[in-house]
Amino acid sequence: MEKKLLVTSALPYANGDIHIGHLVEYIQTDIFVRFQKLIGNNCTYICADDTHGTPIMINAKKQGVPPEEFIAQFHQAHQDDFKRFLINFDYYGSTHTDENRILSEKIYHAAQDADAIDVRDIEQLYDQKESMFLPDRFVRGQCPKCNAADQYGDSCEVCSATYSPEDLVDPKSVVSGESPIKKTSTHYFFKLAQFESVIQQWLESDTVRPEIKNKLQEWFDTGLRDWDISRDAPYFGFKIPNTEDKFFYVWVDAPVGYISATQLWAASVNQNFLDFWKNDDVEIHHFIGKDILYFHTLFWPAMLHVGGYNLPTKVNIHGFLTVNGEKMSKSRGTFITARHFSDHLNPEFLRYYYAAKLSGSIDDIDLNLTAFMHKVNADVLGKFINIASRLGGILHKKCEGKLTTIDDQGQDLITQIQGQSEAIKAHYNDLAFHKAMMAIMECADWANKYIDDQAPWSVVKEDADKAAQIITAGLNACRLIALYLKPVLPGIVSGIESFLAIEPMVWSDGDRVIEDHPIQPYTHLAQRLQTEDIERLNLDDQD
Repeated sequence: MEKKLLVTSALPYANGDIHIGHLVEYIQTDIFVRFQKLIGNNCTYICADDTHGTPIMINAKKQGVPPEEFIAQFHQAHQDDFKRFLINFDYYGSTHTDENRILSEKIYHAAQDADAIDVRDIEQLYDQKESMFLPDRFVRGQCPKCNAADQYGDSCEVCSATYSPEDLVDPKSVVSGESPIKKTSTHYFFKLAQFESVIQQWLESDTVRPEIKNKLQEWFDTGLRDWDISRDAPYFGFKIPNTEDKFFYVWVDAPVGYISATQLWAASVNQNFLDFWKNDDVEIHHFIGKDILYFHTLFWPAMLHVGGYNLPTKVNIHGFLTVNGEKMSKSRGTFITARHFSDHLNPEFLRYYYAAKLSGSIDDIDLNLTAFMHKVNADVLGKFINIASRLGGILHKKCEGKLTTIDDQGQDLITQIQGQSEAIKAHYNDLAFHKAMMAIMECADWANKYIDDQAPWSVVKEDADKAAQIITAGLNACRLIALYLKPVLPGIVSGIESFLAIEPMVWSDGDRVIEDHPIQPYTHLAQRLQTEDIERLNLDDQD
């Protein structure tokens, strides 16, 4: 039975380039979405730029342009970068829209009606030199829980503790470097504890993996705190209704961007966005990094509930990317933008490497560039594409370029590979992409062993018909492997489809074989990686 899914990735901040760390999430999501579409599900992939907040306001000022112009630059650049890595959104929007403002205000008013908004004066850190209150991320200091140095004012990257900027030890303003003072300001708070039972009940429905649920329990044990949803002027964002100088904190309207982007997409295809956000027959899947876990598993479900929307079916959380075992670093030459990578290497190779590493857990994954080169060469080139390249030439030179029939021995191979379909399908569904890749490469090993054992290059000298049968079985095996890899390597698999002169494949095509069928001459699909290719990624070449 066909399922209906709405899938989102976290909204990239319109304040910098997409880099290969970001791509872990978008590649993971795109593979999941492509797989869902491949098996026949109705799946829509929505994303948008996250466009509000102090960092954008300050950086736009530094450039001497309005914030609207500043975010427009990144809106186009982000889409270009995603396109290079074959990330195929159904809609890519922005949080800076009237639709998003109206929806954010409606949720706010619903919270007011539910007596979930509290207004009170608080002491806040204030930068006297810059004449501005400092948002959480514009204060850095020593973590009050684990004493880690140089941590943001809202959470610690070392121990994951959350706190207020005032709790930091020896805080400093990121804007001026000065020690801020405390100053009183009126703020608006969302009473998160009011929704504790709603959130806990939602988490009990396997919304997140067990290890995440255990982590969240720590926050329940210490008590859910009221959430400050307001920021003082100057601020680039949406003004809170009936105020003069208060704005919604970016984390209020950013996730609402999932809904407003759905609304804009739905309008473009003559659908109603409420059929996705207020419909129990639709699964909503979020993909996020573990650094924004708190917002998506506590605040966001509470906002959705008070606004009358469905809560997400799944929140899928991944770890961070390290490069050669280290955090990405410009000084070490391991901070690599998406554009720089794609200028020098085939982006699909990164898609495959990430797929081979992604397990659905929150463990960090490492891009070891030497291991990357060997993995891609061994699997994508050596095991998969090699089947097409070595058999295509023989078929066209010696067997009239036409697939014939498959004998019993060849059928045994095909049956064996078809037998992996359900396991591979389950791995994709579970986000255990690394297991899917292992199973697929095992199929490729079987196919290559069959080809080596049958040696059609030798058989063709004596019996062209027999050689054609061997090649027909081998290329059908290649076709099945290509089908299984289609969510990961869509461009290369499209080349295989053209080579085999077949329509774009869907999952059910794995139940059949192609016989008595002319194919196209084999053309080059990908270049083997060399050490010098990897060396070209050094940071010096980046703008």
